Amino acid sequence: MKVGVLTGGGDCPGLNAVIRAVVRKGTQEYGYGFVGFKDGWRGPVEGDTVPLGIPAVRGILPRGGTILGSSRTNPFKTEDGVRAIKENLAKFEVDALVAIGGEDTLGVAARLYEEYGIPCVGVPKTIDNDLSATDYTFGFDTAVGIATEAIDRLHTTAESHMRVLVVEVMGRHAGWIALHSGLAGGANVILIPEQRFDVDQVCAWVTSRFKASYAPIVVVAEGAMPKDGELVLKDAVSRDSFGHVRLSGVGEWLAKEIESRTGKEARTTVLGHIQRGGTPSAFDRWLATRFGLHAIDAVRDGDFGKMVALKGTDIVRVPIAEATSKLKTVDPALYEEVGVFFG
Repeated sequence: MKVGVLTGGGDCPGLNAVIRAVVRKGTQEYGYGFVGFKDGWRGPVEGDTVPLGIPAVRGILPRGGTILGSSRTNPFKTEDGVRAIKENLAKFEVDALVAIGGEDTLGVAARLYEEYGIPCVGVPKTIDNDLSATDYTFGFDTAVGIATEAIDRLHTTAESHMRVLVVEVMGRHAGWIALHSGLAGGANVILIPEQRFDVDQVCAWVTSRFKASYAPIVVVAEGAMPKDGELVLKDAVSRDSFGHVRLSGVGEWLAKEIESRTGKEARTTVLGHIQRGGTPSAFDRWLATRFGLHAIDAVRDGDFGKMVALKGTDIVRVPIAEATSKLKTVDPALYEEVGVFFG
């Protein structure tokens, strides 16, 4: 059997660990051959491949990013994209695909399996931790660690100058990074996409913090919205092939509102792609490796159309379509639970 492997969507720490585990176990235990498709779904569409064997995966466990490259290519928005995928899989004698990605990448895998019978196994990857059917996705722990360290560092400079520091983190529809890093970093306000925020309330929390002689840290997810406003877009026109607009700027907008309403100096730090880069945490290496081992087992079992998922401490298989049918967002009760630390 020959197995194709691809990584799609935004890069994140842990992708290489999955690739390594899939190839190592598949080669050593099952005698499979492997081919890597470059840049997500672009590789199968265009027939762009790289050799993928044990020599290619040596030493990649601690490396961030992906040795296969990534993109947000959507074959269903590409002319004859599905036909090209089927032809290239036949050309390279690929019997099954392991697709590593988030909602969009795995959504494509689900459709290819259900509508065209292309044998796919999914592995959940996203720093946003917003894929349902799995307790955690790899990449999330690393992103939270990076954001928490940044908040820790910003506390000291905020207190030195007695100014408000607004930290913008990733999170288009789900506020998991903001919630986890904000709580772990001792933020005084945490704003997430699931709960529209009141700017006056944010300013009241900021003022309260100054009265206690502390400089406040406000953590805001990029997709958070005020009650009387909309998403802050970097570019309101351009969209990727999955229809997503580019978000950026809510942190800067909020800092200006805080400064004008409270009279306190406010600055913004946008962590952006820093959260995606660098070496994966120990947890993400562990989780990604286990996902890879179980993904190749699913291929061996012919259990296609499934995604490997973490449930408690067990790795299970769930339908890809089920895992991508809805996003996993922050429960209002969980957000309310941390509200005691606001202000």
